[in-house]
Amino acid sequence: MTELTTERRKALRAAAHHLDPVVSLGQHGLTEAVLKEIDRALKAHELIKVKLHGIEREDRDQILASICATLACEPAQHIGNILILWREKPAEAPAPKKTSPARRTAQPKTKKQAAAAAEKPRRRSIR
Repeated sequence: MTELTTERRKALRAAAHHLDPVVSLGQHGLTEAVLKEIDRALKAHELIKVKLHGIEREDRDQILASICATLACEPAQHIGNILILWREKPAEAPAPKKTSPARRTAQPKTKKQAAAAAEKPRRRSIR
């Protein structure tokens, strides 16, 4: 993954300002379940906040580095006990085109509509 430019990092920090943390890290630290939840959130949102509860200042940088290495994401910001992570969404394969069901010819509802339909010549499709 490429390193974020200063301009891109600044834009991501501004976009993350109004976000609420979607994942919280607690006393058990960085577990497999927490990594899966962060991965799921990154797939859905691209830019997320992670809140760290009760984790020492020295350990926060190690946790951030470990998350980024494991999940191939980039740190946008680390301020206090909040981590802002970014990972570009993978391009989704285009959905298969839906075919429309065959059209039904509507039955006339009144005698007047039936007479108008009888007078009108029917179009035939050439195949």
